Amino acid sequence: MKIIQVVGSSNSGKTTFIKNLIPELKKIGNVAVIKHLGDHTYHFEKGKDTTIFFDAGADISIGMDSHKAVVAIRKNTLEDVFSMLFDQGMDFVVIEGFKQRSFPKIVIGSLLADKCILTNPAVSKVITSLDLFENFSR
Repeated sequence: MKIIQVVGSSNSGKTTFIKNLIPELKKIGNVAVIKHLGDHTYHFEKGKDTTIFFDAGADISIGMDSHKAVVAIRKNTLEDVFSMLFDQGMDFVVIEGFKQRSFPKIVIGSLLADKCILTNPAVSKVITSLDLFENFSR
């Protein structure tokens, strides 16, 4: 599973870049995206069953409708999430943020970052440079 890390300052275009990268990666494999929420905290909707179950201590609480499943898990390290995604057969995991982690990075904007391998690339450049990104395996 390739780890493709995208970093940049706030409002630099990271989300738009990733949105355009996903369909190209999907042509060659399964794609997952991890968004670092940073200072933000994800809030569950009060009073909903999945929130009640998670608040009661469930390790995993899943809400499902006819189009998707939303999963909340207590383990929140990147390694735990990578393992879960690897087990689900993901070929690519795109990480938005986590600037302090030392994966090879795509930088959007003018942020200075360690292990920067591509700066403001075209999506096609990322696809032809996949061998530069780190592999996760167990």
